[in-house]
Amino acid sequence: MQDEVNGYIARFTDYLEAERHASRYTVRNYRSDLIGNKLHGTEKGFFQFLDHRGIDSLEAVDKSIMREYLGYLVDQHVAKVSLARKLSAIRSFYRYLLREHIIERNPTELTVSPKLDRRLPEFLTSEEILKLISQPDISKPHGQRDRAIIELIYAAGVRVSELTGLDLIQLDLESRQLRVLGKGNKERLVIIGQPAARAISNYLKGGRQEMLGKIKTGAVFINRYGVRISERWVQEMLERYAAAAGIAKGVHPHLLRHTFATHLLDGGADLRVVQDLLGHANLATTQIYTHVTQKQARRVYMASHPMAGVKDKQNEYEHETSQGSEDYSI
Repeated sequence: MQDEVNGYIARFTDYLEAERHASRYTVRNYRSDLIGNKLHGTEKGFFQFLDHRGIDSLEAVDKSIMREYLGYLVDQHVAKVSLARKLSAIRSFYRYLLREHIIERNPTELTVSPKLDRRLPEFLTSEEILKLISQPDISKPHGQRDRAIIELIYAAGVRVSELTGLDLIQLDLESRQLRVLGKGNKERLVIIGQPAARAISNYLKGGRQEMLGKIKTGAVFINRYGVRISERWVQEMLERYAAAAGIAKGVHPHLLRHTFATHLLDGGADLRVVQDLLGHANLATTQIYTHVTQKQARRVYMASHPMAGVKDKQNEYEHETSQGSEDYSI
């Protein structure tokens, strides 16, 4: 069955890219969840499991097999979020097979996804982000580039794929706007502040020209060979600067995106505005960032609720009355 399954999965991934406009990461993860990985670690792919169970037909999979597979993943200490993603991949694959009339029923329809623990996203404080931004040596070409990258992710909350895929034609530094291509090939406009615009401008006029040499490319962010930077490189760059800044948290591109959203909401931004800026299709995705600080929550409450300051005003009145009585008696 292996060759047949590989053919179906290849067609399925083509369908995800061409018709569903899935990102290459979704396609890669779904493929890995279905086929598995024999290079290292315990085999956790769905079809690896079926092979071990001696199941050699797509039609032979039923609800009990699905339960057994999920139980196997739990025994392998697979995190709930990874387990849910694997189940999502299998469901999508079987829906595709059903749509193409390759199978007659979908064995995943009645399989319940695990309830995920809702964890609040970690983020950097204002002091930590300033430390991180100040790390690159902007007297050097690569330092100007690195400073521009950090400033941009924090200023616009862009995904790392949107950052590395950025071309010069997408920049409008005069109006401080960028057009980025997000998930599902959806284009959106993002706004950046003056510091980020200045850092990018300095890099384009200085460091980029020096690293580029005679090479021609439309990529905004390049390495010393004039080639577009990779997402993995951005990750490693942030880790180096975070260590140099003495930041104990695991700093990665998405953490800066979390920080962007959190700081906007702490500053009083409307949730739907943040949704648009992040490029979230669903407001529920953005709502995870509503973990405003206690100080911010208290400030908003005290400023908004009509009875919030009643006690304080009463105390102030009593104090003034008391002071007035004492003055009068004198």
